[in-house]
Amino acid sequence: MAKKLNLEILLLPVFLVLIISSKPYMASASIEEANALLNWKASFASQTQSRLHSWNLLSHKPSTTSPCTWFGIFCNSAGSVIKINITSFGLNGTLQEFSFSSFPNLKYVDLYMNSLFGTIPSQIASLPKLIYLDLSTNHFSGEIPPEIGLLTNLQVLYLSENQLNGSIPHELGRLRSLYDLALFSNQLHGPIPASLGNLNNLTYLYLFNNSLSGSIPLELGNLTNLLELCIEINKLTGPIPTTLGNLNKLTLLIASQNNLSGPIPHEIVNLISLTYLWLWQNQLSGHIPKELENLISLTHLLLNQNQLSGFIPKELGNLISLTELRLSQNQLSGFIPEELGNLVSLTSLELWQNQLTGSIPSSFGNLTNLKVIFLSHNKLSGPIPHEIGNLKSLVRLHFDGNNFSCSIPPSFGGLRNLTFLYLRENQLSGLIPEKLGNLISLIYLDLSENQLFGGIPSEFGLLTNLEHLDLSAAVWARFELAVFVFVCCPLLLLVVCLAVLRPIVKSAVQKKRCSVIAKTLEFLETKVWSVNH
Repeated sequence: MAKKLNLEILLLPVFLVLIISSKPYMASASIEEANALLNWKASFASQTQSRLHSWNLLSHKPSTTSPCTWFGIFCNSAGSVIKINITSFGLNGTLQEFSFSSFPNLKYVDLYMNSLFGTIPSQIASLPKLIYLDLSTNHFSGEIPPEIGLLTNLQVLYLSENQLNGSIPHELGRLRSLYDLALFSNQLHGPIPASLGNLNNLTYLYLFNNSLSGSIPLELGNLTNLLELCIEINKLTGPIPTTLGNLNKLTLLIASQNNLSGPIPHEIVNLISLTYLWLWQNQLSGHIPKELENLISLTHLLLNQNQLSGFIPKELGNLISLTELRLSQNQLSGFIPEELGNLVSLTSLELWQNQLTGSIPSSFGNLTNLKVIFLSHNKLSGPIPHEIGNLKSLVRLHFDGNNFSCSIPPSFGGLRNLTFLYLRENQLSGLIPEKLGNLISLIYLDLSENQLFGGIPSEFGLLTNLEHLDLSAAVWARFELAVFVFVCCPLLLLVVCLAVLRPIVKSAVQKKRCSVIAKTLEFLETKVWSVNH
Protein backbone atom coordinates (compact mmCIF):
# COMPACT_ATOMS: atom_id res chain seq x y z
CA MET A 1 0.00 0.00 0.00
CA ALA A 2 2.84 2.36 0.91
CA LYS A 3 4.65 1.53 -2.34
CA LYS A 4 1.50 2.31 -4.36
CA LEU A 5 1.08 5.68 -2.59
CA ASN A 6 4.71 6.59 -3.23
CA LEU A 7 4.27 5.74 -6.93
CA GLU A 8 1.22 8.02 -7.21
CA ILE A 9 3.16 10.86 -5.58
CA LEU A 10 6.02 10.35 -8.02
CA LEU A 11 3.66 10.37 -11.05
CA LEU A 12 1.67 13.44 -9.95
CA PRO A 13 4.09 15.98 -11.50
CA VAL A 14 3.91 14.08 -14.78
CA PHE A 15 0.08 14.34 -14.82
CA LEU A 16 0.26 18.03 -14.03
CA VAL A 17 2.71 18.63 -16.86
CA LEU A 18 0.42 16.78 -19.31
CA ILE A 19 -2.66 18.75 -18.22
CA ILE A 20 -0.87 22.09 -18.36
CA SER A 21 0.72 21.33 -21.72
CA SER A 22 -2.66 20.30 -23.23
CA LYS A 23 -4.35 23.61 -22.37
CA PRO A 24 -2.64 25.61 -25.13
CA TYR A 25 -3.75 22.98 -27.68
CA MET A 26 -7.35 23.07 -26.40
CA ALA A 27 -7.33 26.86 -26.51
CA SER A 28 -5.82 26.86 -29.99
CA ALA A 29 -8.47 24.43 -31.31
CA SER A 30 -11.24 26.48 -29.75
CA ILE A 31 -9.91 29.71 -31.28
CA GLU A 32 -9.65 28.08 -34.71
CA GLU A 33 -13.29 26.99 -34.51
CA ALA A 34 -14.33 30.45 -33.30
CA ASN A 35 -12.55 32.12 -36.20
CA ALA A 36 -14.11 29.67 -38.66
CA LEU A 37 -17.58 30.50 -37.34
CA LEU A 38 -16.86 34.22 -37.53
CA ASN A 39 -15.72 33.90 -41.14
CA TRP A 40 -18.96 32.08 -41.92
CA LYS A 41 -20.97 34.76 -40.13
CA ALA A 42 -19.25 37.47 -42.20
CA SER A 43 -20.58 35.85 -45.39
CA PHE A 44 -24.21 36.21 -44.27
CA ALA A 45 -26.57 39.02 -45.12
CA SER A 46 -26.29 41.95 -42.72
CA GLN A 47 -29.60 41.21 -41.01
CA THR A 48 -28.48 37.66 -40.23
CA GLN A 49 -25.15 38.94 -38.90
CA SER A 50 -26.92 41.27 -36.49
CA ARG A 51 -29.03 38.41 -35.17
CA LEU A 52 -25.89 36.42 -34.38
CA HIS A 53 -24.68 39.14 -32.00
CA SER A 54 -23.34 36.60 -29.50
CA TRP A 55 -20.82 35.42 -32.10
CA ASN A 56 -17.99 37.81 -31.19
CA LEU A 57 -14.42 37.76 -29.91
CA LEU A 58 -13.79 39.03 -26.40
CA SER A 59 -12.40 42.53 -26.84
CA HIS A 60 -10.06 42.25 -23.86
CA LYS A 61 -8.87 38.66 -24.55
CA PRO A 62 -9.52 37.78 -28.19
CA SER A 63 -6.92 35.02 -28.09
CA THR A 64 -8.89 33.08 -25.45
CA THR A 65 -12.35 33.40 -26.96
CA SER A 66 -14.38 30.18 -26.91
CA PRO A 67 -17.48 29.74 -29.11
CA CYS A 68 -19.04 27.37 -26.60
CA THR A 69 -21.33 30.07 -25.18
CA TRP A 70 -22.45 31.36 -28.57
CA PHE A 71 -26.01 30.94 -29.78
CA GLY A 72 -26.59 27.54 -31.37
CA ILE A 73 -23.09 26.24 -30.60
CA PHE A 74 -22.43 23.31 -28.26
CA CYS A 75 -19.07 21.93 -27.17
CA ASN A 76 -17.64 18.86 -25.48
CA SER A 77 -15.77 18.93 -22.19
CA ALA A 78 -12.57 19.75 -24.06
CA GLY A 79 -14.10 22.93 -25.48
CA SER A 80 -14.37 21.68 -29.06
CA VAL A 81 -17.54 22.25 -31.10
CA ILE A 82 -19.63 19.09 -31.44
CA LYS A 83 -23.04 20.51 -32.36
CA ILE A 84 -24.43 23.38 -34.43
CA ASN A 85 -28.17 23.77 -33.95
CA ILE A 86 -29.66 26.88 -35.58
CA THR A 87 -33.18 26.15 -36.80
CA SER A 88 -35.95 28.50 -37.97
CA PHE A 89 -33.65 31.49 -37.45
CA GLY A 90 -33.72 33.19 -40.84
CA LEU A 91 -30.08 32.47 -41.71
CA ASN A 92 -29.52 34.04 -45.13
CA GLY A 93 -26.34 32.93 -46.82
CA THR A 94 -24.45 29.92 -48.15
CA LEU A 95 -22.19 27.14 -46.91
CA GLN A 96 -19.38 28.13 -49.25
CA GLU A 97 -17.48 30.01 -46.53
CA PHE A 98 -18.01 27.34 -43.89
CA SER A 99 -14.64 25.72 -43.11
CA PHE A 100 -15.69 22.11 -42.57
CA SER A 101 -12.14 20.94 -41.88
CA SER A 102 -11.93 23.28 -38.87
CA PHE A 103 -14.45 21.13 -36.94
CA PRO A 104 -12.91 17.67 -36.48
CA ASN A 105 -15.29 16.76 -33.64
CA LEU A 106 -18.55 18.02 -35.14
CA LYS A 107 -21.26 15.36 -34.82
CA TYR A 108 -24.53 17.22 -35.22
CA VAL A 109 -25.56 19.92 -37.72
CA ASP A 110 -29.17 21.12 -37.76
CA LEU A 111 -29.92 24.13 -39.99
CA TYR A 112 -33.56 23.28 -40.67
CA MET A 113 -35.91 25.97 -41.99
CA ASN A 114 -33.67 28.88 -42.83
CA SER A 115 -32.96 30.79 -46.04
CA LEU A 116 -29.66 29.16 -46.93
CA PHE A 117 -28.96 28.84 -50.65
CA GLY A 118 -26.30 27.79 -53.12
CA THR A 119 -24.88 24.30 -53.46
CA ILE A 120 -23.95 21.84 -50.75
CA PRO A 121 -20.11 21.85 -50.83
CA SER A 122 -18.29 18.57 -51.39
CA GLN A 123 -16.01 19.59 -48.49
CA ILE A 124 -18.79 18.43 -46.18
CA ALA A 125 -17.00 15.07 -46.34
CA SER A 126 -14.37 16.67 -44.02
CA LEU A 127 -16.64 16.00 -41.03
CA PRO A 128 -15.65 12.40 -40.24
CA LYS A 129 -17.59 12.19 -36.96
CA LEU A 130 -20.87 13.59 -38.30
CA ILE A 131 -23.90 11.51 -37.30
CA TYR A 132 -26.75 14.01 -37.89
CA LEU A 133 -27.18 16.39 -40.84
CA ASP A 134 -30.37 18.40 -41.41
CA LEU A 135 -30.32 20.98 -44.20
CA SER A 136 -34.03 20.64 -44.99
CA THR A 137 -36.47 23.44 -45.79
CA ASN A 138 -33.94 25.86 -47.24
CA HIS A 139 -33.14 26.97 -50.79
CA PHE A 140 -30.18 24.74 -51.62
CA SER A 141 -29.76 23.94 -55.31
CA GLY A 142 -27.48 21.88 -57.48
CA GLU A 143 -26.74 18.20 -57.06
CA ILE A 144 -26.34 16.18 -53.88
CA PRO A 145 -22.55 15.80 -53.58
CA PRO A 146 -21.55 12.13 -53.84
CA GLU A 147 -18.90 12.85 -51.20
CA ILE A 148 -21.66 12.60 -48.58
CA GLY A 149 -21.18 8.87 -49.05
CA LEU A 150 -17.88 9.23 -47.15
CA LEU A 151 -19.68 10.22 -43.95
CA THR A 152 -19.88 6.62 -42.81
CA ASN A 153 -20.98 7.49 -39.27
CA LEU A 154 -24.04 9.37 -40.51
CA GLN A 155 -27.30 8.16 -38.98
CA VAL A 156 -29.73 10.89 -40.07
CA LEU A 157 -29.70 12.75 -43.41
CA TYR A 158 -32.41 15.34 -44.12
CA LEU A 159 -32.09 17.28 -47.39
CA SER A 160 -35.81 17.61 -48.10
CA GLU A 161 -37.74 20.69 -49.23
CA ASN A 162 -34.97 22.36 -51.19
CA GLN A 163 -34.35 22.84 -54.91
CA LEU A 164 -31.82 20.06 -55.34
CA ASN A 165 -31.63 18.48 -58.78
CA GLY A 166 -29.72 15.75 -60.52
CA SER A 167 -29.89 12.13 -59.50
CA ILE A 168 -29.61 10.48 -56.10
CA PRO A 169 -25.92 9.51 -55.76
CA HIS A 170 -25.41 5.75 -55.55
CA GLU A 171 -22.68 6.56 -53.01
CA LEU A 172 -25.41 7.05 -50.41
CA GLY A 173 -25.54 3.27 -50.31
CA ARG A 174 -22.29 3.37 -48.30
CA LEU A 175 -23.99 4.98 -45.32
CA ARG A 176 -24.52 1.70 -43.49
CA SER A 177 -25.28 3.47 -40.18
CA LEU A 178 -28.12 5.52 -41.70
CA TYR A 179 -31.57 4.97 -40.21
CA ASP A 180 -33.40 8.06 -41.52
CA LEU A 181 -33.15 9.38 -45.10
CA ALA A 182 -35.38 12.23 -46.31
CA LEU A 183 -34.88 13.69 -49.80
CA PHE A 184 -38.50 14.59 -50.52
CA SER A 185 -39.81 17.75 -52.22
CA ASN A 186 -36.83 18.51 -54.43
CA GLN A 187 -36.30 18.31 -58.18
CA LEU A 188 -34.42 15.04 -58.20
CA HIS A 189 -34.69 12.81 -61.26
CA GLY A 190 -33.35 9.56 -62.55
CA PRO A 191 -33.75 6.15 -60.91
CA ILE A 192 -33.80 5.20 -57.26
CA PRO A 193 -30.30 3.72 -56.75
CA ALA A 194 -30.29 0.00 -56.11
CA SER A 195 -27.45 0.68 -53.65
CA LEU A 196 -30.00 2.04 -51.16
CA GLY A 197 -30.81 -1.61 -50.55
CA ASN A 198 -27.50 -1.80 -48.63
CA LEU A 199 -28.80 0.46 -45.86
CA ASN A 200 -29.77 -2.37 -43.53
CA ASN A 201 -30.45 -0.08 -40.57
CA LEU A 202 -32.79 2.24 -42.47
CA THR A 203 -36.17 2.74 -40.79
CA TYR A 204 -37.50 5.78 -42.70
CA LEU A 205 -37.11 6.41 -46.43
CA TYR A 206 -38.81 9.51 -47.86
CA LEU A 207 -38.26 10.19 -51.57
CA PHE A 208 -41.68 11.59 -52.47
CA ASN A 209 -42.50 14.68 -54.53
CA ASN A 210 -39.59 14.55 -56.97
CA SER A 211 -39.32 13.47 -60.61
CA LEU A 212 -37.76 10.07 -60.01
CA SER A 213 -38.23 7.59 -62.83
CA GLY A 214 -37.59 3.96 -63.62
CA SER A 215 -38.76 1.03 -61.56
CA ILE A 216 -38.74 0.46 -57.82
CA PRO A 217 -35.48 -1.43 -57.12
CA LEU A 218 -35.90 -5.04 -56.03
CA GLU A 219 -33.12 -4.34 -53.53
CA LEU A 220 -35.44 -2.23 -51.37
CA GLY A 221 -36.78 -5.56 -50.21
CA ASN A 222 -33.53 -5.95 -48.21
CA LEU A 223 -34.48 -3.08 -45.89
CA THR A 224 -36.07 -5.34 -43.31
CA ASN A 225 -35.94 -2.68 -40.58
CA LEU A 226 -37.91 -0.19 -42.66
CA LEU A 227 -40.99 1.29 -40.97
CA GLU A 228 -42.05 3.90 -43.53
CA LEU A 229 -41.54 3.95 -47.30
CA CYS A 230 -42.88 7.04 -49.06
CA ILE A 231 -42.16 7.32 -52.78
CA GLU A 232 -45.34 9.02 -54.03
CA ILE A 233 -45.60 11.87 -56.55
CA ASN A 234 -42.82 10.73 -58.87
CA LYS A 235 -42.66 9.18 -62.33
CA LEU A 236 -41.94 5.62 -61.30
CA THR A 237 -42.98 2.86 -63.69
CA GLY A 238 -43.19 -0.90 -63.83
CA PRO A 239 -44.64 -3.33 -61.32
CA ILE A 240 -44.54 -3.15 -57.55
CA PRO A 241 -41.70 -5.55 -56.63
CA THR A 242 -42.75 -8.71 -54.84
CA THR A 243 -39.65 -8.26 -52.65
CA LEU A 244 -41.45 -5.48 -50.76
CA GLY A 245 -43.33 -8.31 -49.09
CA ASN A 246 -40.16 -8.91 -47.03
CA LEU A 247 -40.62 -5.63 -45.16
CA ASN A 248 -42.68 -7.10 -42.34
CA LYS A 249 -42.04 -4.13 -40.02
CA LEU A 250 -43.44 -1.64 -42.52
CA THR A 251 -46.28 0.55 -41.23
CA LEU A 252 -46.53 2.99 -44.17
CA LEU A 253 -46.33 2.11 -47.85
CA ILE A 254 -47.17 5.16 -49.92
CA ALA A 255 -46.52 4.89 -53.66
CA SER A 256 -49.44 6.89 -55.06
CA GLN A 257 -49.33 9.31 -58.01
CA ASN A 258 -46.83 7.41 -60.13
CA ASN A 259 -47.16 5.29 -63.27
CA LEU A 260 -46.86 1.89 -61.63
CA SER A 261 -48.50 -0.93 -63.53
CA GLY A 262 -49.36 -4.59 -63.20
CA PRO A 263 -51.26 -6.27 -60.37
CA ILE A 264 -51.07 -5.58 -56.66
CA PRO A 265 -48.58 -8.29 -55.60
CA HIS A 266 -49.99 -10.88 -53.24
CA GLU A 267 -46.79 -10.58 -51.18
CA ILE A 268 -48.15 -7.26 -49.89
CA VAL A 269 -50.36 -9.29 -47.55
CA ASN A 270 -47.23 -10.24 -45.57
CA LEU A 271 -46.96 -6.65 -44.31
CA ILE A 272 -48.96 -7.38 -41.18
CA SER A 273 -47.85 -4.17 -39.43
CA LEU A 274 -49.11 -1.95 -42.25
CA THR A 275 -51.47 0.89 -41.30
CA TYR A 276 -51.32 2.99 -44.50
CA LEU A 277 -51.46 1.48 -47.99
CA TRP A 278 -51.67 4.25 -50.58
CA LEU A 279 -51.39 3.08 -54.19
CA TRP A 280 -53.84 5.52 -55.74
CA GLN A 281 -53.44 7.23 -59.13
CA ASN A 282 -51.31 4.65 -60.87
CA GLN A 283 -52.05 2.17 -63.66
CA LEU A 284 -52.46 -0.90 -61.51
CA SER A 285 -54.66 -3.62 -62.96
CA GLY A 286 -56.12 -6.98 -62.02
CA HIS A 287 -58.21 -7.84 -58.99
CA ILE A 288 -58.00 -6.52 -55.45
CA PRO A 289 -56.41 -9.39 -53.48
CA LYS A 290 -58.89 -10.79 -51.00
CA GLU A 291 -55.91 -11.68 -48.80
CA LEU A 292 -55.65 -8.02 -47.85
CA GLU A 293 -57.88 -9.08 -44.97
CA ASN A 294 -54.65 -10.22 -43.26
CA LEU A 295 -53.59 -6.60 -42.82
CA ILE A 296 -55.55 -6.27 -39.60
CA SER A 297 -53.76 -3.06 -38.54
CA LEU A 298 -54.71 -1.25 -41.75
CA THR A 299 -56.43 2.11 -41.19
CA HIS A 300 -56.12 3.68 -44.66
CA LEU A 301 -56.59 1.73 -47.90
CA LEU A 302 -56.43 3.96 -50.99
CA LEU A 303 -56.52 2.14 -54.33
CA ASN A 304 -58.52 4.71 -56.29
CA GLN A 305 -57.68 5.99 -59.79
CA ASN A 306 -56.26 2.78 -61.18
CA GLN A 307 -57.50 0.14 -63.63
CA LEU A 308 -58.54 -2.46 -61.08
CA SER A 309 -61.34 -4.79 -62.11
CA GLY A 310 -63.45 -7.60 -60.70
CA PHE A 311 -65.51 -7.57 -57.53
CA ILE A 312 -64.89 -5.77 -54.26
CA PRO A 313 -63.72 -8.60 -51.99
CA LYS A 314 -66.15 -9.20 -49.14
CA GLU A 315 -63.08 -10.01 -47.03
CA LEU A 316 -62.33 -6.29 -46.80
CA GLY A 317 -65.12 -6.25 -44.24
CA ASN A 318 -62.70 -7.90 -41.79
CA LEU A 319 -60.44 -4.82 -41.71
CA ILE A 320 -62.21 -3.45 -38.66
CA SER A 321 -59.52 -0.82 -37.96
CA LEU A 322 -60.10 0.81 -41.35
CA THR A 323 -61.03 4.50 -41.24
CA GLU A 324 -60.60 5.35 -44.93
CA LEU A 325 -61.47 3.18 -47.93
CA ARG A 326 -61.10 4.59 -51.45
CA LEU A 327 -61.74 2.35 -54.44
CA SER A 328 -63.18 4.98 -56.77
CA GLN A 329 -62.32 5.52 -60.46
CA ASN A 330 -61.55 1.92 -61.28
CA GLN A 331 -63.40 -0.72 -63.30
CA LEU A 332 -64.90 -2.61 -60.38
CA SER A 333 -68.18 -4.44 -60.95
CA GLY A 334 -70.70 -6.53 -59.06
CA PHE A 335 -72.51 -5.79 -55.81
CA ILE A 336 -71.25 -3.75 -52.88
CA PRO A 337 -70.50 -6.38 -50.21
CA GLU A 338 -72.83 -6.36 -47.21
CA GLU A 339 -69.72 -7.04 -45.10
CA LEU A 340 -68.47 -3.47 -45.58
CA GLY A 341 -71.07 -2.59 -42.97
CA ASN A 342 -68.72 -4.17 -40.41
CA LEU A 343 -66.22 -1.32 -40.83
CA VAL A 344 -67.64 0.67 -37.95
CA SER A 345 -64.51 2.84 -37.62
CA LEU A 346 -64.84 4.07 -41.20
CA THR A 347 -65.00 7.86 -41.67
CA SER A 348 -64.58 7.99 -45.46
CA LEU A 349 -65.98 5.57 -48.06
CA GLU A 350 -65.41 6.33 -51.75
CA LEU A 351 -66.61 3.86 -54.40
CA TRP A 352 -67.63 6.34 -57.10
CA GLN A 353 -67.08 5.98 -60.86
CA ASN A 354 -67.02 2.21 -61.16
CA GLN A 355 -69.51 -0.24 -62.65
CA LEU A 356 -71.11 -1.38 -59.41
CA THR A 357 -74.63 -2.78 -59.55
CA GLY A 358 -77.32 -3.81 -57.12
CA SER A 359 -78.51 -1.83 -54.13
CA ILE A 360 -76.85 -0.07 -51.22
CA PRO A 361 -76.49 -2.60 -48.38
CA SER A 362 -78.72 -1.78 -45.41
CA SER A 363 -75.71 -2.68 -43.23
CA PHE A 364 -74.28 0.73 -44.16
CA GLY A 365 -76.52 2.04 -41.41
CA ASN A 366 -73.93 0.67 -38.96
CA LEU A 367 -71.24 3.07 -40.21
CA THR A 368 -72.11 5.73 -37.67
CA ASN A 369 -68.64 7.33 -37.77
CA LEU A 370 -68.88 7.95 -41.49
CA LYS A 371 -68.36 11.57 -42.55
CA VAL A 372 -68.02 11.14 -46.31
CA ILE A 373 -69.73 8.65 -48.64
CA PHE A 374 -69.27 8.79 -52.43
CA LEU A 375 -71.20 6.24 -54.52
CA SER A 376 -71.69 8.48 -57.57
CA HIS A 377 -71.59 7.35 -61.20
CA ASN A 378 -72.19 3.64 -60.85
CA LYS A 379 -75.15 1.47 -61.89
CA LEU A 380 -76.69 1.15 -58.45
CA SER A 381 -80.45 0.77 -58.25
CA GLY A 382 -83.36 0.18 -55.92
CA PRO A 383 -84.46 2.40 -53.05
CA ILE A 384 -82.00 4.31 -50.90
CA PRO A 385 -82.03 2.49 -47.53
CA HIS A 386 -83.66 4.47 -44.75
CA GLU A 387 -80.80 3.23 -42.52
CA ILE A 388 -78.59 5.88 -44.13
CA GLY A 389 -80.40 8.26 -41.80
CA ASN A 390 -78.45 6.67 -38.91
CA LEU A 391 -75.21 8.27 -40.12
CA LYS A 392 -75.43 11.34 -37.91
CA SER A 393 -71.77 12.29 -38.47
CA LEU A 394 -72.19 12.48 -42.24
CA VAL A 395 -70.94 15.71 -43.86
CA ARG A 396 -70.98 14.78 -47.56
CA LEU A 397 -73.36 12.37 -49.32
CA HIS A 398 -72.93 11.81 -53.07
CA PHE A 399 -75.30 9.29 -54.67
CA ASP A 400 -75.67 11.05 -58.04
CA GLY A 401 -75.45 9.39 -61.44
CA ASN A 402 -77.09 6.07 -60.54
CA ASN A 403 -80.50 4.44 -61.03
CA PHE A 404 -81.94 4.84 -57.53
CA SER A 405 -85.72 4.77 -57.47
CA CYS A 406 -88.59 5.39 -55.04
CA SER A 407 -88.66 8.40 -52.77
CA ILE A 408 -86.01 10.26 -50.82
CA PRO A 409 -86.03 8.69 -47.33
CA PRO A 410 -87.49 11.07 -44.72
CA SER A 411 -84.79 9.71 -42.37
CA PHE A 412 -82.35 11.98 -44.23
CA GLY A 413 -83.79 14.75 -42.09
CA GLY A 414 -81.68 13.47 -39.20
CA LEU A 415 -78.39 14.19 -40.97
CA ARG A 416 -77.93 17.56 -39.32
CA ASN A 417 -74.19 17.78 -40.04
CA LEU A 418 -74.68 17.32 -43.78
CA THR A 419 -73.24 20.13 -45.92
CA PHE A 420 -73.36 18.53 -49.40
CA LEU A 421 -76.25 16.37 -50.64
CA TYR A 422 -76.04 15.15 -54.24
CA LEU A 423 -78.91 12.99 -55.53
CA ARG A 424 -79.05 14.24 -59.12
CA GLU A 425 -79.41 12.00 -62.18
CA ASN A 426 -81.39 9.17 -60.63
CA GLN A 427 -84.99 7.98 -60.92
CA LEU A 428 -86.19 9.28 -57.58
CA SER A 429 -89.86 10.12 -57.40
CA GLY A 430 -92.44 11.49 -55.01
CA LEU A 431 -92.36 14.60 -52.87
CA ILE A 432 -89.30 16.23 -51.37
CA PRO A 433 -89.42 15.33 -47.67
CA GLU A 434 -90.23 18.31 -45.49
CA LYS A 435 -87.68 16.99 -43.00
CA LEU A 436 -84.87 18.05 -45.30
CA GLY A 437 -85.55 21.45 -43.79
CA ASN A 438 -83.81 20.11 -40.66
CA LEU A 439 -80.46 20.01 -42.49
CA ILE A 440 -79.38 23.35 -41.11
CA SER A 441 -75.72 22.87 -42.12
CA LEU A 442 -76.57 22.25 -45.78
CA ILE A 443 -74.63 24.36 -48.30
CA TYR A 444 -75.18 22.47 -51.53
CA LEU A 445 -78.37 20.59 -52.47
CA ASP A 446 -78.76 18.99 -55.89
CA LEU A 447 -81.96 17.02 -56.60
CA SER A 448 -82.02 17.68 -60.34
CA GLU A 449 -82.62 15.18 -63.16
CA ASN A 450 -85.09 13.05 -61.19
CA GLN A 451 -88.84 12.48 -61.33
CA LEU A 452 -89.74 14.48 -58.24
CA PHE A 453 -93.00 16.40 -58.22
CA GLY A 454 -95.06 18.60 -55.99
CA GLY A 455 -93.84 21.72 -54.28
CA ILE A 456 -90.73 23.05 -52.66
CA PRO A 457 -91.23 22.59 -48.91
CA SER A 458 -91.56 25.82 -46.99
CA GLU A 459 -89.21 24.28 -44.43
CA PHE A 460 -86.40 25.00 -46.90
CA GLY A 461 -86.60 28.53 -45.57
CA LEU A 462 -84.79 27.22 -42.48
CA LEU A 463 -81.74 26.29 -44.55
CA THR A 464 -79.94 29.53 -43.79
CA ASN A 465 -76.55 28.24 -44.97
CA LEU A 466 -77.77 27.04 -48.36
CA GLU A 467 -75.79 28.53 -51.27
CA HIS A 468 -76.54 26.21 -54.18
CA LEU A 469 -79.93 24.69 -54.95
CA ASP A 470 -80.50 22.69 -58.13
CA LEU A 471 -84.08 21.52 -58.72
CA SER A 472 -84.03 21.43 -62.51
CA ALA A 473 -85.78 18.85 -64.69
CA ALA A 474 -88.62 18.18 -62.27
CA VAL A 475 -92.35 18.92 -62.11
CA TRP A 476 -93.14 21.68 -59.62
CA ALA A 477 -96.22 23.37 -58.20
CA ARG A 478 -97.19 25.74 -55.37
CA PHE A 479 -94.77 28.42 -56.54
CA GLU A 480 -95.78 30.80 -53.79
CA LEU A 481 -94.00 28.68 -51.20
CA ALA A 482 -90.73 29.22 -53.05
CA VAL A 483 -90.78 32.96 -52.37
CA PHE A 484 -90.28 32.38 -48.68
CA VAL A 485 -87.55 29.86 -49.39
CA PHE A 486 -85.51 32.06 -51.71
CA VAL A 487 -85.58 35.10 -49.45
CA CYS A 488 -84.46 33.23 -46.37
CA CYS A 489 -81.56 31.40 -48.02
CA PRO A 490 -78.31 33.16 -49.04
CA LEU A 491 -78.35 31.42 -52.42
CA LEU A 492 -75.44 32.11 -54.74
CA LEU A 493 -76.74 29.77 -57.42
CA LEU A 494 -80.28 28.65 -58.17
CA VAL A 495 -81.00 26.18 -60.93
CA VAL A 496 -84.66 25.74 -61.87
CA CYS A 497 -86.53 26.10 -65.13
CA LEU A 498 -87.35 29.65 -66.19
CA ALA A 499 -91.01 28.76 -66.44
CA VAL A 500 -91.03 28.28 -62.68
CA LEU A 501 -88.92 31.24 -61.62
CA ARG A 502 -90.40 34.04 -63.71
CA PRO A 503 -93.96 33.67 -62.35
CA ILE A 504 -92.54 33.92 -58.83
CA VAL A 505 -90.78 37.20 -59.62
CA LYS A 506 -93.82 38.55 -61.42
CA SER A 507 -96.14 37.58 -58.56
CA ALA A 508 -93.90 39.20 -55.97
CA VAL A 509 -93.77 42.47 -57.89
CA GLN A 510 -97.50 42.57 -58.80
CA LYS A 511 -98.58 42.03 -55.20
CA LYS A 512 -96.20 44.78 -54.07
CA ARG A 513 -94.47 42.53 -51.62
CA CYS A 514 -91.45 43.64 -49.69
CA SER A 515 -88.89 45.17 -52.04
CA VAL A 516 -86.28 42.84 -50.53
CA ILE A 517 -88.26 39.89 -51.87
CA ALA A 518 -88.55 41.35 -55.34
CA LYS A 519 -84.90 42.36 -55.52
CA THR A 520 -83.80 38.98 -54.22
CA LEU A 521 -85.78 37.15 -56.87
CA GLU A 522 -84.69 39.52 -59.62
CA PHE A 523 -81.08 38.88 -58.59
CA LEU A 524 -81.63 35.15 -58.63
CA GLU A 525 -83.17 35.33 -62.08
CA THR A 526 -79.85 36.58 -63.43
CA LYS A 527 -78.18 33.50 -61.97
CA VAL A 528 -80.56 30.98 -63.48
CA TRP A 529 -79.32 28.18 -65.67
CA SER A 530 -82.08 27.22 -68.05
CA VAL A 531 -82.04 23.47 -68.46
CA ASN A 532 -85.70 23.15 -69.49
CA HIS A 533 -86.53 25.52 -72.31
